[in-house]
Amino acid sequence: MGTKTISLADDAYEKLKAHKREGESFSDVVRRLAGGVTLAEYHGTLEEDTADELAAIVDRRREERADTHRERVSEFADELNE
Repeated sequence: MGTKTISLADDAYEKLKAHKREGESFSDVVRRLAGGVTLAEYHGTLEEDTADELAAIVDRRREERADTHRERVSEFADELNE
């Protein structure tokens, strides 16, 4: 594998450095940031209480959408039966 030398403005370097994780090289940081993000990279980043709260919100919204869907289907069925 070859290497390239690049120049970065000080502020760009600081931003890149801020994204650097323990044990990660700058090449790793660039690959991670430029290559897109997977959900696996976020595993464990939320506090458990926050994760539980978000899960409850998602569950509630899913149930609300399911209720709305059932109501709409019922209305359509009623219209067809008229």
